[in-house]
Amino acid sequence: MRTGMVVLGGGIGRRIGRPVPKQFLLLGGKPIIIHVLEKVRAIAEIEDVVVTCPASHLEATQQLIENHRLGSRFRCVVGGGTRQESTYLGLEALGDGIDLAIIHEAVRPLVSTDDFRRLIETPDENVIYGIPIPFTVLKGHDHVEGLLERDELVNVQLPQKFDRARLLEAHRAARADGVEFTEDASLFFKYTGEPVRILPGSDVNIKITVPTDTVIAEAIYADLIGRRTR
Repeated sequence: MRTGMVVLGGGIGRRIGRPVPKQFLLLGGKPIIIHVLEKVRAIAEIEDVVVTCPASHLEATQQLIENHRLGSRFRCVVGGGTRQESTYLGLEALGDGIDLAIIHEAVRPLVSTDDFRRLIETPDENVIYGIPIPFTVLKGHDHVEGLLERDELVNVQLPQKFDRARLLEAHRAARADGVEFTEDASLFFKYTGEPVRILPGSDVNIKITVPTDTVIAEAIYADLIGRRTR
């Protein structure tokens, strides 16, 4: 089975409140997206890597890839107007013969090479990471409308791995229905009904979404670097 990867870098990061997309912000002096791509470069089993980008930053992303000498496995395509659309376009752009697709976000820079390897080595074709929800969750808007059982819920993380052909089929069905999902495990399960294995995730593998996330990421990164040098 041949493995490819889609790195979602198509957002413009309105919630982060910065003049450039958040994947270009620095973490430890290095662009956030490069933290992800350098880890992928270390894994030879990932044969083809498609990075989805905003049209306005396609050339800048390609230049970063060249400047950091990531190699010919890495290429960029213009992403869509939504995360779901960018995933679909990335899946379509993967090379012929790619059987399994790993999906990751450019703004999860603290992912580890081991996280990717565990996905690849897990025999199940459809695998995600998840962590328990450590707080109470209720249904509601202006008022409480219902209860949710915390032990029945999971906080979904990326990276995720899927049978590429089946995930593409699910995306096409969702497009036909005009339905939007915030990540691919829910979309895949909705339209295929096939089992998706959940592996234990990591508390440090956070997504950079709002300004405070950059502060937390810097602290985690400094701690990780400090452990490696002791």
